[in-house]
Amino acid sequence: MARVISIINQKGGTGKTTTAINLGAALAEQGKYVLLADLDPQANASSGLGVKADPSIGNVYDALIGDKSVSDMLYKTPEKNLHLLPAHEDLSGANIELVGLEQREFKLKEALVRVRENYDYIIIDGPPSLGLLTINALVASDELIIPVQCEYYALEGLSQLLQTVDLIKQGLHPDLKVLGALLTMYYRRIRLSEDVVTEVRNNFPHHVFKTIIPRNVRLAEAPSFGRPVLSQASWSKGA
Repeated sequence: MARVISIINQKGGTGKTTTAINLGAALAEQGKYVLLADLDPQANASSGLGVKADPSIGNVYDALIGDKSVSDMLYKTPEKNLHLLPAHEDLSGANIELVGLEQREFKLKEALVRVRENYDYIIIDGPPSLGLLTINALVASDELIIPVQCEYYALEGLSQLLQTVDLIKQGLHPDLKVLGALLTMYYRRIRLSEDVVTEVRNNFPHHVFKTIIPRNVRLAEAPSFGRPVLSQASWSKGA
């Protein structure tokens, strides 16, 4: 049974998709069977793995709103053991379309149930919002990782997200766990980066990963090649 982990932050530009792609690729490289579910209407995780969804096959939107099976919409990626459930721009309207459906918060969980036995990990790349798509991601997950950019306003919205997680735990998914905050885009030559690291660790003790992801050119450019940084530049600090 797959361990399901969502990568969530309602703020854009925190390294969420980069984290999802490369965590999935790293686990796959270790011999784990991994499914990356792209739940962001921008479909950056899909393009970052070199996949463009075929409308005739379907995508995660069809799993949420339609009656297509996830197993019929999975794509192999260039990375061994790493599969993708792609996103599509149609997802941008899913928050509205889900409102009128019964058990609307459980649509993604119900869709993924049929393939959980086939994987060791399912990584969900959530959208940059706190709407029904994000709630679906949280309800479908066992655990949550929150990327936090080492820049000004880093804590803005983090408390709100944790409040949302608490509400989900109270009403929909009491077993949901926060694995921790992952500090990203760290630049050691800038005092602000160190200040953010200190502030996040002081505000959320025991909930911040020791590993800090540096700002790195190789990490940033890897998606343009449709490959994770581990495949594109495994020697880089970002990898």
